[in-house]
Amino acid sequence: MLNPKIKDIEMREVILVLGACGQIGTELTQELREIYGHNNVVASDIREGNDEFINAGPFEILDATDRDSILEVIQKYNITQVYLMAAMLSATAEKLPQKAWELNMNSLLVILELAREKHIKQVYWPSSIAVFGATSPKVDTPQQTVMEPSTVYGISKVSGEHWCNYYHERFGVDVRSLRYPGIISWKTKPGGGTTDYAVDIYFKAIEEGKYECFLKEDTKLPMMYMNDAVKATIQLMQVDAEKINVRTSYNLAAMSFTPKEITEEIQKHIPDFTISYEPDFRQQIADSWPQIIDDNKAREDWNWKHKFDLASMTKEMLKNIQAKMMCL
Repeated sequence: MLNPKIKDIEMREVILVLGACGQIGTELTQELREIYGHNNVVASDIREGNDEFINAGPFEILDATDRDSILEVIQKYNITQVYLMAAMLSATAEKLPQKAWELNMNSLLVILELAREKHIKQVYWPSSIAVFGATSPKVDTPQQTVMEPSTVYGISKVSGEHWCNYYHERFGVDVRSLRYPGIISWKTKPGGGTTDYAVDIYFKAIEEGKYECFLKEDTKLPMMYMNDAVKATIQLMQVDAEKINVRTSYNLAAMSFTPKEITEEIQKHIPDFTISYEPDFRQQIADSWPQIIDDNKAREDWNWKHKFDLASMTKEMLKNIQAKMMCL
């Protein structure tokens, strides 16, 4: 995905990924191991992943809110960077608001404190378009704008952004962040987000030839293919610190589409595919989010560029899901 030559990689860097078995964490960990070496990237989660993933490099069972256990692992492997990918996502968080707040906020504060105490040099923490709310501009949502999120997930993310900025300004912590749009991947199933339909629809198109969508057909949301999300994350962490001018979280964008538009793209490959609509509580969440994100700041500061659009992503998704199913 990335060309390691974009920067001289220091092989003595050792990375810890918390939440490595999640949707983004799995593919991020795999790519980090390709770049930095399998033994230099420690995967961790509160549960075990598949055997192939665990056996590909060091793996630790870790609770992302357990400071002492995390510090023990940091010292055991001489960790220099932490990617904090553990979180409870939007739809699940609405069902378990207290647990979502505790996981999403306490895990971040644990890692920021460890960085402040100089146990690690660099922190990555993902934010989300969920930081925006009904009062934010829907189209070309700017880097800095009104943020009044209406979900527990969004509240935790906007709060986390301010904690990141505070620890950077007050203590010099090198913490970096991206506001992810909906992330689409064929390798791992989503984990309870409002944009999950854009993953499920590809699997259902191949498995059943039909899909019932929990959003209305004209609900436009920002999306991104996993390859681009992983590329952006690692690129941000590799860039020189002086180029990072946003310490809350950078807007990140690639494409925006509706359930109707993704259906039409799938039908170019599977003409008999059909969709029906049964909006649920996630519709209200989606209605509060932006439709199109302005990520010019990321493109200007560290030369971010996405590769995949809806057409190219659809080809990749269908091809890889079909190949995956043939191997089962």
